[in-house]
Amino acid sequence: MPAALSFANIDLHLVKVLHTVITERSVSRAALRLGSTQPQISAQLKRLRALTGDTLLVRAGTGLVPTEAALGLLGPAERLLREADTLFGPARVGRDFEPAQAEGQVNIAATDYLNPSFLPNLVARLRTLAPGLTVALHPLSADSDYRRKLATGEVDLVVGNWLQPPEELHLGRLMTDEVVCLVGEDHPAVKNPRQWTAARYLDSDHIAPTPMHPGARGVIDDFLALQGLERRIAVRCSHFSLAPMMVAQTRLVLTTGRQFCERQLGRFPVRIVRCPVAFPAMAYYQLWHDRTHASSAQRWLREQVRDTARALTGKAPAGRGADTPGPARQGAKA
Repeated sequence: MPAALSFANIDLHLVKVLHTVITERSVSRAALRLGSTQPQISAQLKRLRALTGDTLLVRAGTGLVPTEAALGLLGPAERLLREADTLFGPARVGRDFEPAQAEGQVNIAATDYLNPSFLPNLVARLRTLAPGLTVALHPLSADSDYRRKLATGEVDLVVGNWLQPPEELHLGRLMTDEVVCLVGEDHPAVKNPRQWTAARYLDSDHIAPTPMHPGARGVIDDFLALQGLERRIAVRCSHFSLAPMMVAQTRLVLTTGRQFCERQLGRFPVRIVRCPVAFPAMAYYQLWHDRTHASSAQRWLREQVRDTARALTGKAPAGRGADTPGPARQGAKA
């Protein structure tokens, strides 16, 4: 970095651009996340290269990779952005959040085996109440480190189901769902329901979602392991919405929530059958980091997620105070 550098040449947005370009490893994806344009991000990247004295991103095949110096800047940039949020965030300067006038982007990561109406209904609610906000929906998949993304602000909320949610995160309960099995119309469980026993269930060929991180098993297999049981998983699928079509053409068994399965009836030749293993109800949560807990904008967002879930389950939306801490953060302030 040049010795004559003046801090007047640096603003927080430039730091945000630096962090986003390095983590995304793409100028176009960084522009999309920041609600900017590719030429603007390219110009800011040029400034950053001049300020740091490093190229920051270099070509590697058809993509870009950060230099060693760029990776070294990632941690300081994250810390600076967190401190700036603490110093100047809405919760600190007393600004109330007005959704109708709000601008910017909200980032929500969610599993794709929720009730299929949940995300469309949530987007419709957000578009109605806060039309100036951009909504970015991110997959919750094996390569998504959602804990890190919550901590760094890349994601505002994570929606999914866990047998034991991460203890360091705040938690809000959204809905529960009965665990059932989805099978093809000619599956033995349909033809001979009395013979659909726990032993036959465990010995069947199952299809399951790809784990959210290496070593993870998922809520179904975690529960089975606690009972000293194990099923035979024949297919792992990272695109959960494709699983019903695979079930319809095979003898595979899909074990998941009833709400998801009911949406598949009539679309494919499949049937819902009881699960012969007594699973507890599948519980869905929204998780968030302590860094956004006090933000009025983020609290409003969590209320919309909660009310959307309650509308689907037939429960009347509650009043203010959506952040009911669950087991992950007992005693944390709502």
